[in-house]
Amino acid sequence: MRVGFIGLGSQGAPMARRIVEGGFETTLWARRPASVEPFADTAAKIAGSPAELAAASDLVCLCVVGDADVKEVLDGETGVLAGLAPGGIIAIHSTVHPDTCIAIAEQASPQGVSVIDAPVSGGEPAVQAGTLLVMVGGDGEIVERVRPVFATYADPIVHLGGVGSGQVAKILNNLLFSANLGAAMSALELGEALGVPRQALCEVITRGSATSKALNSIAMFGGTLDNLAPIAGALLQKDCRHAASLAEDASAPHGAVFDAADAALTLMDHPR
Repeated sequence: MRVGFIGLGSQGAPMARRIVEGGFETTLWARRPASVEPFADTAAKIAGSPAELAAASDLVCLCVVGDADVKEVLDGETGVLAGLAPGGIIAIHSTVHPDTCIAIAEQASPQGVSVIDAPVSGGEPAVQAGTLLVMVGGDGEIVERVRPVFATYADPIVHLGGVGSGQVAKILNNLLFSANLGAAMSALELGEALGVPRQALCEVITRGSATSKALNSIAMFGGTLDNLAPIAGALLQKDCRHAASLAEDASAPHGAVFDAADAALTLMDHPR
């Protein structure tokens, strides 16, 4: 399978490198030449446009930031859909609204192109270890066709259902992570008010039964969200907005998880 990869940021670049190292013929495209320079020592080819990349690919992986970015690289005379042949596959690794993936799948279907959504979790360390979590939505046969490519950097690869279901899982994961951040900060602030130093309490809880990835992230940044906010704040806000939209569409109660997530996002907006 020939693979095209677009989105060579901190998450996408190591994924693309693992695909190349896995022996797959790989083509890359980026807006900025600096993004492809680190691949000069690999067998990867560089395309002049998303359409040119798609014409050289059976599978096109997108790992750009958000919904608008995904649509931008897909559409138009130089977009992926203009170059991808019938039988081609688009995998959306970006975390976007499920409706975006469903709409793209409907747009691509008449030209014989399949779409799956495949958001990821774990970051660069998990990519390097080959243990990135991939949450996949789409036709089961298509998922199995791309599984060997995903397996160059991912374990587990979880198929959740139809197109959009991978995004639902990722959005709920990020909603709960945000809520855990909020709950952890509340506990640390309460401890401080009761005379327990924040960093000391971080050490205790990270080694106790109440530990969580969220608390470990807070502890890593000195017991506050101040330094975490520039890294993850905007992305978590986007995903929590998507979660609220999904809950409203499903007439589902928001519940305490949204309250805790809102508390964390408010702290990120107004660090103290």
